[in-house]
Amino acid sequence: MHKHPEYQYLDLMKKLIESGDKQTDKGTGVVTYSSFGDQMRFDLSEGLPLLTTKKVYWKGVLQELYWFMSGQSNIKYLVDNGVHIWDDYPYKIYNEKVEKGEQLALTKEEFIAKIADDADFAKAHGELPHIYGEHWRRWQARDGREVDQLGWVISELTKDPDAHNTLVTSWNPEYMYAMAAPGTAARFPICHNMYQVNIKHGKVCLHLYQRSADIFLGVPFNIGSYALLTFVIAKILGREAGEFVHTFGDVHIYENHIEQAKEQLSREPLPFPKVKISDAVVSLDTFKPEHVELVDYQSHDTIKAELTVAGGYNKNLHS
Repeated sequence: MHKHPEYQYLDLMKKLIESGDKQTDKGTGVVTYSSFGDQMRFDLSEGLPLLTTKKVYWKGVLQELYWFMSGQSNIKYLVDNGVHIWDDYPYKIYNEKVEKGEQLALTKEEFIAKIADDADFAKAHGELPHIYGEHWRRWQARDGREVDQLGWVISELTKDPDAHNTLVTSWNPEYMYAMAAPGTAARFPICHNMYQVNIKHGKVCLHLYQRSADIFLGVPFNIGSYALLTFVIAKILGREAGEFVHTFGDVHIYENHIEQAKEQLSREPLPFPKVKISDAVVSLDTFKPEHVELVDYQSHDTIKAELTVAGGYNKNLHS
């Protein structure tokens, strides 16, 4: 009997709970239980692997992926479209300026309202430099050029379907941790840091390497996002989507997510949904969220858990 592919995720989460290695984040003191070097594989002919044992925030998946693919790095686009999954990071940076007396104190709600209503404020305080969209579409070259990595991948595979070099990276040591020059370190920890696109048996396949992964909150989003990216690239190339491979460095569960995870583990997976992409999508520049339709998504109820902002730049370690 064919085992539902979602059990790859559920079995990994169960392993972390039962035998994960206990670790403590140096910046926050938050405890996780982790494993290293695990992998999941999804045959996309079976549908979009949007997890069904809890409801995944599809609007967030879709809008965030468009945010990345269009090369954006300011949260204003997401805020304007009602997606708030990135609010915490620029708000944390803003509060550091408040502590230095450089800005007036605002609640998080006031901060986000100003991002939405004040374009100048958003430009000054909504930017997350050296984030995914910037690296994917406008990597800063030393000669001043902006390198469009994802655009190059599409071009290369169009010219040479047998190419082995079509890889996109978001890991730039120049801006990472203590490797960065003083005052230039990226403030968000790049987690899903590299992916490679390959054509096998005429189908578009994508392999993601994720150096750090929050199994309960983050990974369901990452699976949906990169599987959708595979479908979009396939549509642009005029091919079918093949396989999405997800390889982890450190995959972990936060201590305060364990009870919620146990609830999810008690549920049986449902059939994966399908995704339809409009024929209007013929290039990266023609891709828009409204061109994507999620079909027959059934899921169990949402399970809420608190987002932990951990694992990033730590001035005590990285300055």
